[in-house]
Amino acid sequence: MANLKLIKNLNLPTRINRCISTTPTKQEWLSKLMVRKIEPTKESHSRMLSDKEIVYSLQTHNYRPDCKKQYLENVKKHMQLFNSIKEINDGVDLVGSWTVNVGDQDQALHLWQFRGGFQTIDETTQILAENSDYIKLQEEQAKLMRSRHLQYLLAFSYWPGIEKKPAKNIYEIRSYALKPGTMIEWGNNWARAIKVRQNNQEPFAGFFSQIGRLYNVHHIWCYKDLNTRKETRESAWRTPGWDECVAYTVPLIREMHCRILVPTEFSPTQ
Repeated sequence: MANLKLIKNLNLPTRINRCISTTPTKQEWLSKLMVRKIEPTKESHSRMLSDKEIVYSLQTHNYRPDCKKQYLENVKKHMQLFNSIKEINDGVDLVGSWTVNVGDQDQALHLWQFRGGFQTIDETTQILAENSDYIKLQEEQAKLMRSRHLQYLLAFSYWPGIEKKPAKNIYEIRSYALKPGTMIEWGNNWARAIKVRQNNQEPFAGFFSQIGRLYNVHHIWCYKDLNTRKETRESAWRTPGWDECVAYTVPLIREMHCRILVPTEFSPTQ
């Protein structure tokens, strides 16, 4: 109820009236494709959508196909180094580490959490810049990769809190490039829709970008296996309200793709 109350307090625009006809007319279908006009606001969208002083970094690494084993060992050493540096280990945590099983091949994703926000990131960056062990690991890693990308993200306040999974699972990250100016509209719809997708404890994390590729959204879901994913998604379509979320958010999207992820052996969430 607290999350719902938060969304209500955002003073978001009123939703388009739902279509109640069992046989939609042409006009009713067109109305679902309309994107509402977002009224000007004096408060940043990030403050309206996220209420936590925590910043996440999502590292996307494309490693050389013949260097996967060496690359993962290098990342594991990075994690161990972070845990050993007293000045940063209280504010920085590895949330999850995965390799891509379906989607972009020879790719790994690492999700880090920075409590204290950008101040913690600034302090951590300065400490690591002067750490010879870290510099050596970075030099080794550079020889094992083809490319990489870093985004700083904030968590949507209406998503359930991140809970690390102890059992072996697969994860799906669905990434969306939204039209500029539509992030509030996205949040307004997903604040309702996320309730439809919590029956099997499948939501893992939901983020929107702050630095890096902008107007990016990442939804991370957790499933036992691919068949469970199939059954869960089919069940969502039988739940009232899910079809509306899809109808109202599809026009906001410029591009989208999904990847199936497998946890690394050292990932805190399995």
